[in-house]
Amino acid sequence: MRKITVTELKQVPLERQGVEIVERKGLGHPDYICDSIMNEISIALSKEYRRRFGEIVHHNIDKGLLVAGETEGRFGGGTIKRPMLMVFGDRATFQIDEDKIDVDRIAVETAKNWFRTKLRFVDPEKHVKYQVEIRPGSAELTDIFKRRESEGQFLGANDTSAAVGYAPLTATEKLVLETEGHLNSPDFKKSFPESGEDIKVMALRHNDRMELTVSMAFVDRFIASENDYFTKKQSILEALRSFVESKTTFNRLDIDFNTLDARGRGLPGIYTTVTGTSADDADSGQVGRGNRVNGIIPLNRPSSSEAAAGKNPVSHVGKIYNLLSFKIADRIHREVSGIEEVYVWLLSKIGIPIDQPAIASAQLILSKTTRMEDVSTKARDILDEELGKLDRFCDDLAEGKIPVC
Repeated sequence: MRKITVTELKQVPLERQGVEIVERKGLGHPDYICDSIMNEISIALSKEYRRRFGEIVHHNIDKGLLVAGETEGRFGGGTIKRPMLMVFGDRATFQIDEDKIDVDRIAVETAKNWFRTKLRFVDPEKHVKYQVEIRPGSAELTDIFKRRESEGQFLGANDTSAAVGYAPLTATEKLVLETEGHLNSPDFKKSFPESGEDIKVMALRHNDRMELTVSMAFVDRFIASENDYFTKKQSILEALRSFVESKTTFNRLDIDFNTLDARGRGLPGIYTTVTGTSADDADSGQVGRGNRVNGIIPLNRPSSSEAAAGKNPVSHVGKIYNLLSFKIADRIHREVSGIEEVYVWLLSKIGIPIDQPAIASAQLILSKTTRMEDVSTKARDILDEELGKLDRFCDDLAEGKIPVC
């Protein structure tokens, strides 16, 4: 029997609280780049391990750093003076018996492919250097993968770790996700090629008033002058406002866009980059400093301290439980009527099979007409069922079917 609890949470749902703050770091943000690339390396290694050994073996590629480069910006197009540096860290399996895996090559090729396909103006051969500091894993953590009994279905957890997920998203959370997704969509880039991928959206909801602060790195090859910058900035702001207004019903909407800009200062007074990401000159990135696994940074919500990106998908609960808690919370909210909001907590104990958490707990905020006895059994059954089919969930993680940032 799994240790499962379902309790009522006496709390006002976030949607009805007075103040809410939500952030999203977009596609070209240095922190997002690190999270996304490290997770792609884990996916690539998982596929290679399965191809070579028939199963996923020990690896955790969850330490990474993108060191900012140096540029010389110019109206009409600047130059790269010093490339960015992508540093890959942590642990992986390099060899089983006589069969060797070229982990360094997989890491670098995966990163190059990510830059090539995600950022229009970053040349992965010229604009980025690569430093691989991935090493073999410790004997004890590696041994977890050898301890599975012949009849056992799940590996032991490789950490004692807690995670929490929730549902549903508030209107503010949805707006932040949709706004960044729109600004980084192919259609938007076609209409506004000067808009870079490094975008951050910060939302402050104060009762029924929404304040959005958006920063966007412009690409200097499309900017002819300071006046041209402010003209194009105004066009993008108008398109942004039109999109946001179509998505919201707030009584008041205020949008601030690239607020550090100052007319009359030339290039130093405007937000331009050579490649569309601030990592080419101004800002470094690091795994774990970006979005939570549901794509946002929701400051009003409880959250795990774990960085899910890059951790292995079969034993590292810092990844598995982080994403699973959101999946379970979403299913409970969708399938059990009378629940306004749900939080799911999962706690592992190192070495214990991942389908047997130390505790799996659902906290339910009920509607006024709902009683706990009417919903608790169904919520508990969903928790138990999802833990029972954790192998399929881990397969989806290993194949990259579930985003982590």
